[in-house]
Amino acid sequence: MKGRIAVVVMAALLVFYLVLVGWRAVLFIQSGDPVGILIGVALIVLPIIGAWALVREILFGARCERLVKQLEAEGELPVNDLPSRPSGRPYREAADAQFPQYREAVDAAPKDWRAWFRLGLAYDASGDRRRARAALRTAMSLEKSAA
Repeated sequence: MKGRIAVVVMAALLVFYLVLVGWRAVLFIQSGDPVGILIGVALIVLPIIGAWALVREILFGARCERLVKQLEAEGELPVNDLPSRPSGRPYREAADAQFPQYREAVDAAPKDWRAWFRLGLAYDASGDRRRARAALRTAMSLEKSAA
């Protein structure tokens, strides 16, 4: 729930930022000065890129949440019994010890989105966020093509 509240707050702040920056961009463009026009265009383009990135992350999170709920309903969500730090993150050594079983499951069934999703969770537990996101994207793609 805290994650959703943070997303709503960040989205509201982004909209507020876009309005303020948009107003400044219009003023720069209306100045007629070539440098002012260039700054005005940049002030329009850069926030649009930021908004695109935020929307993409929100969609990624929503898709992950949907797949977690589906795995949970099927009883195939891995049990998180790893010893954890006070922050809640698992100890890397313990996560690394469980990792091979998830890698082998993907090797055995490379078209199974469930195996890829569990591999993504294993990468995340091991602290490898880049590979975790790649595995989760693969899972989403496979699940979408299977539907």
